[in-house]
Amino acid sequence: MPPLALLRLCLCAAAAAFTLRGDHRLAGLFPLHSAAHRDAASMLVRGCDDAAVFKSHGYCLSQALRFAVEEINNSSTLLPNVTLGYDIYDTCSESANFHATLCALARKGRQDVQVLPSFQHYEPQAVAVIGPDSTQLALTTAAVLSLFLVPEISYEASTETLSLKRLYPSFLRTIPSDRQQVKAIFLLLKHFGWTWVALLGSNNAYGRAGLDALHELLTASDVCVAYRGTIPANSDASNPELHNLVRILTDVKVNVTVVFSSRGSTVPFFEVVVQRNITGMVWVASEDWALAQTIWQVPGIQTIGSVIGMAVEKPESMMLERFEAWKMSQESTMAECASSAEAGGESVGSTRLDCTQCCTSCRALAAVSDMYDAQGSFNVYSAVYAVAHGLHDLLGCASGACSKGTVYPWQLLQKIRQVNFTLYKSRISFDTNGDIRKSYDIVMWKWNGPNWASDVIGTFRVNPDRLSIDPGKVLWHTEDGQAPISVCSEACQPGEKQLQQSHHKCCFSCMACPPGTFLNTSDPFDCQACGLGEWAPAGSEVCFNRTVEFLSWSEPLSWVLLALAVLFMLLIAALAVLFALNASTPVVKSAGGKTCFLMLGSLACTCSSLFCYFGEPSRAACLLRVPLFTISFTVFLSCVATRSFQILCIFKLNAHCPALYEACMRHRGPVLFVAASTAAQVALCVLAEVASPSVPRRDYGARAEWVVLECTQSAAADAATAYTVLLSAACFALSYGGTDLPAAYNEAKSLTVSLLLHLSCSAAVLCSQGALRGRAELAVRVLGTLGTLAALLGGYFVPRAFVILLRPHQNTAEHFQMVIQEYTRRRAAA
Repeated sequence: MPPLALLRLCLCAAAAAFTLRGDHRLAGLFPLHSAAHRDAASMLVRGCDDAAVFKSHGYCLSQALRFAVEEINNSSTLLPNVTLGYDIYDTCSESANFHATLCALARKGRQDVQVLPSFQHYEPQAVAVIGPDSTQLALTTAAVLSLFLVPEISYEASTETLSLKRLYPSFLRTIPSDRQQVKAIFLLLKHFGWTWVALLGSNNAYGRAGLDALHELLTASDVCVAYRGTIPANSDASNPELHNLVRILTDVKVNVTVVFSSRGSTVPFFEVVVQRNITGMVWVASEDWALAQTIWQVPGIQTIGSVIGMAVEKPESMMLERFEAWKMSQESTMAECASSAEAGGESVGSTRLDCTQCCTSCRALAAVSDMYDAQGSFNVYSAVYAVAHGLHDLLGCASGACSKGTVYPWQLLQKIRQVNFTLYKSRISFDTNGDIRKSYDIVMWKWNGPNWASDVIGTFRVNPDRLSIDPGKVLWHTEDGQAPISVCSEACQPGEKQLQQSHHKCCFSCMACPPGTFLNTSDPFDCQACGLGEWAPAGSEVCFNRTVEFLSWSEPLSWVLLALAVLFMLLIAALAVLFALNASTPVVKSAGGKTCFLMLGSLACTCSSLFCYFGEPSRAACLLRVPLFTISFTVFLSCVATRSFQILCIFKLNAHCPALYEACMRHRGPVLFVAASTAAQVALCVLAEVASPSVPRRDYGARAEWVVLECTQSAAADAATAYTVLLSAACFALSYGGTDLPAAYNEAKSLTVSLLLHLSCSAAVLCSQGALRGRAELAVRVLGTLGTLAALLGGYFVPRAFVILLRPHQNTAEHFQMVIQEYTRRRAAA
């Protein structure tokens, strides 16, 4: 059974605007005319030149295909002894585009498309298709051609959807995918710090797909979309939807708007922008309209603000110069066509174009080529050369002669995917998605009065993605000439977290992080706590290591305190030697005799406890610090108490109760008292150590920036200290009672003052514990103990040393007898 004909096409040859025979034919799809809106989506195929507007841009692109084919056919190195032909179709409408696609698929030499069990041996009219221009048309063409695996290389369809190879396996393009353009726009917004933007897109596949991709990328970043809107299709400046769209832009208070739109929809939009007098805004243009002449020709467009757009990198000027020279050479050929037409009696009007191989009217209607035409022309030129290089490889032309065998589209498609060559310094190759590896130029509109110009201010490169902007070329059309700011909320100060105020993460208020926390740059919405050994002031971005606080051996303050402690130790030793040498003298005996050495020894132990306060606390230092002081000082105070009690008994109580003193001495009362009070203190210290051992610890609560190294201290240890205070108070009471004794025995006055100073030092140390921490607290404790030592040594021992050394005449028994007799007479007289 013969294959079933799917569709029989009529007048395919007549449908082509330009034709050229060759060994292998290309189909070129170009918008030579713009159909009326009522015909654009109609399935009825109408003539494109019937009441249609001529499109200079499309004509320029078609000429680029003809120029490239002519160059290749004249080349002796690329496809030698093989010629390329073409059929150029006018895609003024969707129906015309679909008809042209079917014509390209028609069997070679026939006008029908057949359904075959396999298209492996299907030979269509065209081995490859160049075009079409728009995304809307390319989606249709790519879907049909992919069924037959006919290579299609578009020069201006950039939507990312066409990169899906499972849907469009035979589609390639010489314009970068919108995926790259979206990345470039995103990096541009990031570069200038614009985080509050509006997105507008045309109501077609190009605008919708580009807007979706850009919105997805922005929402995953720190850029917020204040508004997303669609520019209505096929409208004019009187459309109320356009006016409402522009009103919303002013209401959301954005300074930057990204317009991802086809140029046809952009013109009426900016007409409304000019009408509503919107100025000072930044407009980010997508590639399709960034350099379009129809946009900057809108009256008053220079008042809208600054326009920054994406443009495919500028082609090499040498190719453009050769292309222009070739077009000039075609004028003579066109003149011959015109003469032939007149001789044949054909009329050529301005409204009906005779677009055959020799177009006699197109050149006259074509406008002067601009940069937009130049970029599109190079894309077409590159596409034709990509097909030629694929054929060159497929036909084995590397040997110098090409094979004349049949070329099937699927074979050519594989070769085109593998091409990799340089064309006027531009590298032409395709990735796995069929996208060309090209970069973008970042262009900015500039005005000199009414005259428009564009300047390349930066570039966007791929693999890896990187954006570079030359600040010296940027010219902002603002009142102050500075880059506009577009943010919902001003950036927080360092160390301030953001508090969300709406569903937009760019709209927030700021609050400083509390002390002890910091703001991690990776999470601007929450303050993180510092580590245990770290601290941070309010509003901090980092944590700092805490200062380790203790009384170091190497500090100047420590040197002073240690020097005083050593001096007191030396003084105690000197007094002990002095009293030992004069142990039999009345002064030493009146001071307590052998008890003096116990008292001096206890004061020496008290002084040695001070060394436990210096340096980083250790287990031994913590263990000895309080017990060594309290026990040794208890011994001293007990001796003072017994000595004061003995003197009171001799001079005051003996007359009233003589048996009391005798009983006390007979039962060794002083020794028992000293032993008992000392034992009680030892018991308290042992109990304190058992109940709560004094060990080194780190205190993090003293001050935020400190970690205080100290020894733990229990309530029992505080009781031991309190015991010494009570004993001191008892000694003070006994010494105060003997203030009127004989002068030789009257150490009570000086001792009373000494004990009063000791109690004052103890009170000062106690009061400072709440106010001072760290080394200051330890220094006060050491100073308090040194003050106590100074008072007691100066009030009890130093006066006796003074008599022994400087007043020896008072250190005699006769002198003491005389003093006692005088005291007795005075008492008797009283």
